[in-house]
Amino acid sequence: MKIALIGYGKMGKAIERIAIERGHEIVSIVDLNNPEEFDSDNFKSADVAIEFTTPKSAVDNYAKAFAKGVPVVSGSTGWTERMPEVEKMVADSDATFFWTSNFSIGVNIFFELSKKLSRLMAPFPQYKPYLTETHHIHKLDHPSGTAVTLANDIVANSPAVDSWSEEVPASDTTLIVSHERRAEVPGIHTITWESPVDLISITHSAKSREGFALGAVMAAEWVKGKKGVLSMEQFMQSLINQ
Repeated sequence: MKIALIGYGKMGKAIERIAIERGHEIVSIVDLNNPEEFDSDNFKSADVAIEFTTPKSAVDNYAKAFAKGVPVVSGSTGWTERMPEVEKMVADSDATFFWTSNFSIGVNIFFELSKKLSRLMAPFPQYKPYLTETHHIHKLDHPSGTAVTLANDIVANSPAVDSWSEEVPASDTTLIVSHERRAEVPGIHTITWESPVDLISITHSAKSREGFALGAVMAAEWVKGKKGVLSMEQFMQSLINQ
């Protein structure tokens, strides 16, 4: 498979290494210094583009790739308030778009564990949840896209909370989400349910970027031949049903 990379930071380089190990060819690399690469024949020849950039540039990158007929697999976060705009672009251009806040297979198992735990805690109102996330100092957005997904899932599955916030709220039905930016931490997410007498905690801690990069390449392999807006839930279900 021919892959274009949009963004060539640490994640882009990890994706490049894993893609080559899995027998794929990197035909184009777009970064800050060469935006004209979107117009190259090499970029247009790609079967898929894998995009990891910034909240500010992500949506424009999608539009440029769709205009060239190249499917996009993206892990950029902090832009999702513009999702309706992106969905319209996909529909208007008959494009292919796969986005998730986290490509790690382990994190997506963690998502399912969190939803299950939220439902299990429903009969026990003495427990209140809170969520913390820690990432490297280069991560610009907060809370992380993964934390946002976790928070939304907890709100959707638990009667204990009806909203989430990074600020200390007046209401005790608001899930507090806190963040820390420290050194080169790839990503740690912890959900805690605390009562006056004890607490229950589950954590996912990434050892490196390799898990995210592998998941992104696997997703790029999976989207080939598909159209529309695709989700990590669909991809995970395909793995489970193998």
